[in-house]
Amino acid sequence: MGGEVRQLLEQIHRFSRRCLFRVLSMGPLPTHLAFIMDGNRRYAKKRGLEDGSGHKAGFSTLMSMLQYCYELGIKYVTIYAFSIDNFRRKPEEVQSLMDLMLEKIKSLLDKESIVHEYGIRVYFIGNLGLLNDQVRAAAEEVMKATAKNSRVVLLVCVAYNSTDEIVQAVKRSCVDKADRDTERIQLVDIEENMQMSVAPEPDILIRSSGETRLSNFLLWQTGNSQLFSLDALWPEIGLRHLVWAILNFQRSHSYLEKRKKQL
Repeated sequence: MGGEVRQLLEQIHRFSRRCLFRVLSMGPLPTHLAFIMDGNRRYAKKRGLEDGSGHKAGFSTLMSMLQYCYELGIKYVTIYAFSIDNFRRKPEEVQSLMDLMLEKIKSLLDKESIVHEYGIRVYFIGNLGLLNDQVRAAAEEVMKATAKNSRVVLLVCVAYNSTDEIVQAVKRSCVDKADRDTERIQLVDIEENMQMSVAPEPDILIRSSGETRLSNFLLWQTGNSQLFSLDALWPEIGLRHLVWAILNFQRSHSYLEKRKKQL
């Protein structure tokens, strides 16, 4: 009986979401959402959980967000999973995060995973050479396995910060120009060599835990993005937070579009 009740409740929730999303779809929807997933460790400490539990809860939140974005028809989702600066943490903490990352990356290859269910293509963006061999190999395997998917694009920024991305793009632009025997580097050259060039600029950048800093994330790409700060810690983020962010985006959409045309 308990299982039947849970199944009924889930059907009611799905129907309610469909109705809600249909109403939201009457207005403009973002094409690209970016998330700074802040507060996993504070969530674990707040609840007296063991180390790593906050990040596991955060992964569940990410899966829910991907499901909602798929149902809404949002094409691109970018997450800030691990900054280059995070390597400065205690070695045992970094190793624990790498082990968890390896576990979660491998889970994306499961036939029952949300990646295969929703046809998600996965990119790992960042200096992957900084990752250990196992994590890097798993990331490359996921990118290869999902290369033909096209419904949703998930960009995972790992071993990433924006200044490093810009520096690497400039370096690649210099190499390209040297190969063509020309010296002048233009803006379009750098943009084409940015790792994030596989996706349009984010419409909304959402950061959890009440922080209002960009933390060296997508500095190049968010000049016209709407910034949305949530007081809730990342594992506490739910559907209502996403809906509120989209409603705010719709309210200011016409102004943002005018600004883009002026630039």
